[in-house]
Amino acid sequence: MIEMENDLQKRFFEFSVDIIKEVRVLPTSREYNVISYRILKSATSVGANYEEAQVAVSKADFSNKIGISLKEIREINYWIRIIIEISEENTNWINLESESKELMKILGSIYSKCSKSR
Repeated sequence: MIEMENDLQKRFFEFSVDIIKEVRVLPTSREYNVISYRILKSATSVGANYEEAQVAVSKADFSNKIGISLKEIREINYWIRIIIEISEENTNWINLESESKELMKILGSIYSKCSKSR
């Protein structure tokens, strides 16, 4: 396995993996298929964009990648809240919602600092 460069990279990676694992056990009805597709796209994108930000070629590039990650984590949080409302077994989803809120705050803070410095 590739060594992670910082704790936040590791958190995003683990969060994405946890989302994937939980999506695997969701029912396969039409509505869950749509939600699964959307949350998987966002869950894999948030960490990937954060990874790209780590090798940004400029402050603007870094800010853009962090902004995309922030948008994606907000979308993930939305889909998690829907899953919690419509699922019977949602203990793991509640934990993922909590983590998504924390990650959202962290990314929001980073993005805010980037925006102020431009």
